[in-house]
Amino acid sequence: MHALMQQFPLRVGRILDHAARYHPNRSLITRTVEGPISETSWSVVRDRALHVSQALNRMGIGRGDVVGVMAWNTARHMEVWYGVPGSGAALHTLNPRLFADQLVYVINHAQDKVLMIDADLVPLIEGIWDQLDTVQHVIVLTDEDHMPQTTLPDTQAYESWLLEVDGDFDWVKGDETDACGICYTSGTTGAPKGVVYTHRSNTLHALAINSADMLALSATDSVMPVVPLFHANGWSLGYSAPMAGASMVMPGRDLSPAALYEMLEHGVTVTAAVPTIWLMLLNYLETEQKRFSTLNRVAIGGSSCPRSVIERFQNTYGVRVLHAWGMTEMSPVGTLCSFKPEVLELPEEARIDVQETVGHPPFTVDLKITDDAGNLLPWDNATQGRLWTKGAAVVERYLHADRSATDSDGWFDTGDVATMDPNGYVRITDRSKDVIKSGGEWISSIELENAALDHGDVAGAACVGMPHPVWNERPVLVVVRKPGRTPEAADILASVASRCANWQLPDDVVFVDELPHTATGKISKLRLRERLHDMNYTLPTAD
Repeated sequence: MHALMQQFPLRVGRILDHAARYHPNRSLITRTVEGPISETSWSVVRDRALHVSQALNRMGIGRGDVVGVMAWNTARHMEVWYGVPGSGAALHTLNPRLFADQLVYVINHAQDKVLMIDADLVPLIEGIWDQLDTVQHVIVLTDEDHMPQTTLPDTQAYESWLLEVDGDFDWVKGDETDACGICYTSGTTGAPKGVVYTHRSNTLHALAINSADMLALSATDSVMPVVPLFHANGWSLGYSAPMAGASMVMPGRDLSPAALYEMLEHGVTVTAAVPTIWLMLLNYLETEQKRFSTLNRVAIGGSSCPRSVIERFQNTYGVRVLHAWGMTEMSPVGTLCSFKPEVLELPEEARIDVQETVGHPPFTVDLKITDDAGNLLPWDNATQGRLWTKGAAVVERYLHADRSATDSDGWFDTGDVATMDPNGYVRITDRSKDVIKSGGEWISSIELENAALDHGDVAGAACVGMPHPVWNERPVLVVVRKPGRTPEAADILASVASRCANWQLPDDVVFVDELPHTATGKISKLRLRERLHDMNYTLPTAD
């Protein structure tokens, strides 16, 4: 017996249709690029997204084309988020924090035909315009009153452009496996690689993220994505929030602690960002003696979350921390730390131990750990191995690549080193390229960094392996002090020693004014090693 159910292609336009039809009055509150805070609704966003689709089709953009979007988190970005794939084209999110040569590379590699950019980002495109091979039009996401003077040709103000069509339009039909979006990896070890999401993968990923043991969003929630929509598919929040009928608060460009707190107080119940953002916000709350009115859970990912951040959010402010892990190639969420019954039975300190893991995967994600020879390793919470994944929203091949990104059995090597426990909780211990190999044993740089960050005078920490004549490598801890604080190396090492074995302790602590970061906000270990090399740094124990 075959095909007795209706055909219902999983295309992302259906997500916005659902939000507009069944949750039309849920609000989207935005700090606009022009400055004022504005409010709209899912029904209005859908109507304007249809205008975007129609206007793109009128320009000759449709199936097989790519539209580059470089914008902050605003309601206009959400209109474009759905309007571009609704036209049949693929939405290519562009990170304005990339170096100019990286922007040129990804725009040309993806073959963007149209760029849609926020007004304050126009100078970035002006600076590289003569190197762009395929771009034919530029739409600036503003109105005529705020349209900047520009040397870019074929440029229009978004609001005027939308008025050229009437919005009497339907989403362009197609297969659920059509390209929906493109996001490039950060390119820290070579040229950035393009990950092409399909309508199906984005829809299934959003369903998985909304499940009860993941973010568990509902129509009673208000979601603020602090993580930019241009970073790793916006952590799926642009799909999962409207799918649940939740309201959204969009923080715009200003991610200072004071600005974020102001937007969070617009009724936000769920938010998401990297640990660096939350460290600054927690310090602001403490200094200004402020508390949250409505926030009840915060998703933290992008890099390992220090225990102190988890404890401060939960013990001081009553906000549940959901530690998550993933990557661009996974759409991006792979795991999230919610509590299974076995964890709920534990005392509080032991539960926080579990929250330092990145949790367990939802349905649609499968994981395994292996040794370098590919042999399966036990889930004993101790044995470290290479972390592999496969799933409904995991990359199979990079854009324009001539070979698969997976092995012969369809498993993708995440590049992370991890342990897993018998309940499926994953602890990321390092990136495979960053793990410190000392005397035949692996030392987790992440564990050492988190232990250092638990010291009250430390604002930032990174650990790298440096050559040693006997042990191959030994760890060096690079630390940024908090303003006005003067901890000594011995103080930091004493803090680390309380959480790590003696043989794992760093051989040295180097103090710096700031740590180098990638365009996605992660600490660049590559540049940090280069900086130490330029300093002619040698381990004190290597002599």
